Amino acid sequence: MDLGTLLGFLAGFGIIVVGIIQSGGDIFWFYNFNSLLIVGGGTMAATMVALPLKAVGNIFKILKKVFAGEQYDYAGTIDEIVEKAQKARKDGLLSLEADLPNMKEGFFKNGIELAINERESSRLRTFLNLEMNNIQSRHIAGQELFLYMGMYAPAFGMLGTVLGLIVMMNNFAGGSEEANASYDVAEKFAQLLSGMGLALVTTFYGVFMSNMVFLPIGGKLKRKSENEMMLKNIVVEGIISIHAREHPILIKEKLMTFVPFSLRPAKD
Repeated sequence: MDLGTLLGFLAGFGIIVVGIIQSGGDIFWFYNFNSLLIVGGGTMAATMVALPLKAVGNIFKILKKVFAGEQYDYAGTIDEIVEKAQKARKDGLLSLEADLPNMKEGFFKNGIELAINERESSRLRTFLNLEMNNIQSRHIAGQELFLYMGMYAPAFGMLGTVLGLIVMMNNFAGGSEEANASYDVAEKFAQLLSGMGLALVTTFYGVFMSNMVFLPIGGKLKRKSENEMMLKNIVVEGIISIHAREHPILIKEKLMTFVPFSLRPAKD
């Protein structure tokens, strides 16, 4: 599990709660079902209009990836590529076919299969890049889902506030003269201010959901996608190098240029 994501959410909610209490407020002032309905329901409805229904239906599957930990073993992947390169250089590409059943399902295994069956390096690179582009397109679809929600939530928060003010003003001005005469001016203004505070809660929900939930999740997905694409770029270059029968030492040096200095193994 990605503890950073969980701690970030807990810290964000905790800071808001502490801020409310320290300011002399009451947590229950900020609970309003109608406001939640307008912001949450309106945001989801607008997102369903903007994106295919299937993409919106994958929201829980995408959320699971947000909270899942990520461990990309760049050095280990490069070592595995170098091992395959040594074997292919010594015994030929067809010798790697015996290793396929022991390899994990995924991009690397599929790439080795393509390298065994494809003679032209240019076509092999085209196939691998095409698969990478398709994976990246799926990642972008997940990012767009939350980025759209982050864009719509403040707008529906403002819309809910405007609706609340319109209803409040009409109710305030629409009473009979006898009913109005029974209240003094101070009490009427107190009701007005209370209603305005309640209406502004909807804006609070929209801004909070956008900047604490939707946009950070979109950013997290973007960063995870970048890390995964970097690993796949290493695999692509490694497979192309294996296919070209390059020397394993040169392959390792070339692939290490993709890895940040902080993640490179220390040299003896």
